[in-house]
Amino acid sequence: RMEQAGDALEEVLSKALSQRSLTLGVYEAATLLTVDPDNVVLCLLAAEEEEAGDAALQIHFTLLRAFCCENDINILRVSNPARLAQLLLPAAGPDPPADLHCVLVTVSPGCHPWGHP
Repeated sequence: RMEQAGDALEEVLSKALSQRSLTLGVYEAATLLTVDPDNVVLCLLAAEEEEAGDAALQIHFTLLRAFCCENDINILRVSNPARLAQLLLPAAGPDPPADLHCVLVTVSPGCHPWGHP
C-alpha cells in the first residue's frame, strides 16, 4: 500500500517537474509560502533519520508545517531524501539545488487537483 502511495507521489512530482511547478529548498519554500500560499497544493518535508537531531532543520519544519496547516496545504513527510534527489535532480540541470529538505508543488490558479476552491 505504501508503495502505491510512493508511485503516486513520483507521478505527481514528475508531472510537476515537467510543468515547472516545483519549488525546492527550505528558504525558497518559506519565501513562496509567504508570498503566494494560495497556489501551493503540496509540501514535502524530507529528512533522513540522522537529521532528526538537527535543531535548525526541525525548527524550519515546524514553521513550514504550521504555515501549511494554516493555509490548508497538504503535507507529506518523506524519509528517503535520496530517492527524492534521484527523481528531481536529473531535471534540475547543471546547477542542482543543494537543499531538498522541502519541496513545494504549486498549480496554476483555477486548477487545483485536490479539490481546493
